[in-house]
Amino acid sequence: SNAADAANQQDNRIILGGVFVLGKKLGSGSFGEIYWCYHMHTREEYAVKIEESSSKHPQLMYESKLLRHLAGGPGISQIYFSECDSERNIMVMELLGPSLEDLFNLCSRKFTLRTVCLVAEQLISRVEYLHSRNFVHRDVKPDNFLIGRGKKAGTIHMIDFGLAKKYRDPKSHQHIPFREGKNLTGTARYASINAHSGAEQSRRDDLEAIAYVLLYLYLSILPWQGIRVASKHEKYQKIREKKKSTPVEVLCRNCPPQFSSYLTYTRRLKFEDRPDYSALRRIFRDILNNESWCPPLPDGIDPNQFEWERVPGFDPRMKFQKHHGSGGGGPPGKFEQAMQERQQQQQQQGNYGGGGMHH
Repeated sequence: SNAADAANQQDNRIILGGVFVLGKKLGSGSFGEIYWCYHMHTREEYAVKIEESSSKHPQLMYESKLLRHLAGGPGISQIYFSECDSERNIMVMELLGPSLEDLFNLCSRKFTLRTVCLVAEQLISRVEYLHSRNFVHRDVKPDNFLIGRGKKAGTIHMIDFGLAKKYRDPKSHQHIPFREGKNLTGTARYASINAHSGAEQSRRDDLEAIAYVLLYLYLSILPWQGIRVASKHEKYQKIREKKKSTPVEVLCRNCPPQFSSYLTYTRRLKFEDRPDYSALRRIFRDILNNESWCPPLPDGIDPNQFEWERVPGFDPRMKFQKHHGSGGGGPPGKFEQAMQERQQQQQQQGNYGGGGMHH
């Protein structure tokens, strides 16, 4: 009978927290794995992060506590449910869209200058909010910024707070002490020079990491990418050496001069300094307002729209092939379709719309 079938089907479903039905895996964070899930009664879709209770450094309850502390901030995903039991810790949160890394791939691994500047303004605002709530992120990278879905598709969200750390006392604002000899926390490609050198991280390091993210998105590659060595330790050393030895003007030579100003400013900050976030946002707004850098767009195109929103077949519900964030969740195969359409289109058009300047 149908009723019996329905009951049986229900039995093989994995139900979390009594009502959330577990679906496909979306990716992995710095700790735990992220899955798509839905509410059995409302059919609303969510992301759920799951961590084995037996894991060596359980992190999820820390992260869910931090997300509750950040709740209501712009670009912070909402938490709907969290629990820990003897087997696993789970956190059910808002389902977001693709990451900047996914969107970068969708746009053939090259963003226009306009899009990079629009992204910059939002990334600076995200870390500013986090810092105002007394934490530093310590793992700023394109995979940890996801667009929202629906009304929130224009908002870049910051995710994965597993490595975040309190940098000052919430009441007295007493800053944590400077320390050295620490292991690198975060992702080597985007880590600040000080983080590479074993220094305790503070606000300046999140902002320096944003500089490398923006250069990566605009130039498509950083000079320290693709270093092939035997050990991780050796690779980190080589990346650090390359970062230290590449002059800012060489690193930024194919960018508007504001990129150098931004990077130089973040590298000159002292350990306890409060960065001037609005001045940093203005640096990128100046590029957007400069017609020789950002020529006016054709009529009817919103100058504050990201270029991926204009890619044929783009949908913020897309499920991307390899995913690290709490995103994805649309019908599978959409991304592959969009990529194919995009490639065909480019062959016909001779690749219109690459970013910025290339000498």
